Amino acid sequence: MRMWPRSLLGQMLLAVAVVLLLAQAISAALLWQAAEARREASVLNAAAFAFIVRGEPHSEGGERWRVPGPYRHLIDRFTRPLRIEHVESFAPLPNDEIDARRAEALRAVVVDQGISVAELIVIERPMSRDPYILDRPRLHARLTPGGDEDRRVLVAALKRSDAEDWMIARVPIPPRQGGVMGSILLQTLVIYVLLVGLHFLLLRQITRPLAALTARTETFARTQSADGQLTPDGPHDVRRLISAHNAMEARIAALLDEKDVMLGAIGHDLKTPLTALRVRIESVEDESERAKMAATIEDITRSLDDILSLARVGRASEPPERVDLAALTAAVVEEFEDMGDPVTLGSTTRIALPVHITWLRRALRNLIANAVRYGGGAEVTLLGEGGHAILRVDDEGPGIPDGRIAEMTEPFTRGEASRNRETGGAGLGLTLARAIAEQHGGELALANRAGGGLRAEIRLPPASGVDGKGAG
Repeated sequence: MRMWPRSLLGQMLLAVAVVLLLAQAISAALLWQAAEARREASVLNAAAFAFIVRGEPHSEGGERWRVPGPYRHLIDRFTRPLRIEHVESFAPLPNDEIDARRAEALRAVVVDQGISVAELIVIERPMSRDPYILDRPRLHARLTPGGDEDRRVLVAALKRSDAEDWMIARVPIPPRQGGVMGSILLQTLVIYVLLVGLHFLLLRQITRPLAALTARTETFARTQSADGQLTPDGPHDVRRLISAHNAMEARIAALLDEKDVMLGAIGHDLKTPLTALRVRIESVEDESERAKMAATIEDITRSLDDILSLARVGRASEPPERVDLAALTAAVVEEFEDMGDPVTLGSTTRIALPVHITWLRRALRNLIANAVRYGGGAEVTLLGEGGHAILRVDDEGPGIPDGRIAEMTEPFTRGEASRNRETGGAGLGLTLARAIAEQHGGELALANRAGGGLRAEIRLPPASGVDGKGAG
């Protein structure tokens, strides 16, 4: 399953969302840590407060206050309902664990207030296990409202250096603040709505014209027509990009039009004297010489036709037609069979695609002609593979050296010495076949067969791969 979006808008929004989530997670951790630190400090300060504000007990068993009487109700508010307990000795219960860290922190506070400490023990235990609270049912009920038996109490036992007894302070440990995480989640939701929403609106202003420019570029790549150019829109930089692209399109379209006009003129100017030469050679009495001249003229004419055809690929206006590729393949093979060429039709699969029929016939003819000329024969098959239609032509010739397979589809490139002017063309057959395959959104693939010979394949993608302007 693909999680990372492909579009710029999706990637930017996801990046903002992830960064915001990390920031909120860090913020939540810091807030939680601060809340826990405040909670811990409040418990220790309450225990220290109980030790500091109460003096040594009276002989009657009462307590001597270190603060004036008018303020005692404030002190009593913080220390009740758990009063300081004075005992002759103190020992932890069997399951108690002494908290050395809290003991050190509490010692520092009380020593700073002038209390000399001989021993200090700090323990955290459940209220349900504390004998002092269990012996006082009303106190236990008040400290555990609703029967909350999970509440815990901090027990701090202090023995002063100048006293024989122990002072025991008990401080209920407040529950963790559940509202902290709720407020963080609410804050995160509000920030997400505002920040991500604003980023979405801003990025849409940038990506909408970029998406339109992408679609326009794809259209121009198929049609080479400057019609329907975009109106500059979006931020200033994007408007400049669209304007520059429009100027580039216009220039490319003008160059292509000039090329077509030039090639048309060249074709007309060359074909006219070639036609005149074809007529004049009829007066040559030597039949052998006349045949050589006619072959030369025909060779020049074919080369000229290939050049003009290569230049016209993708520039005509006829739309593609849906055709049964199996029937088209069989028709082309039949043409070669009628001429007595060793061409056989192998297995075929019924595949219907919209194609430029004339051009696809031309590409298939070129591949079969090459196989017949250089391989002594051809076997043609049509198959479907991975959603693609594959027109395959196999021969049993010498093949192509591995290092030269890529360059064989370049214009005016021929193979080994046997592929000379007398036995081959101008080196445009494979180039034209490749251009036609690419015009349909496909590709031409050449490979040497394991058993000898060459395999040439035109791989056509599904119907979406064919452009909307045909070659006619």
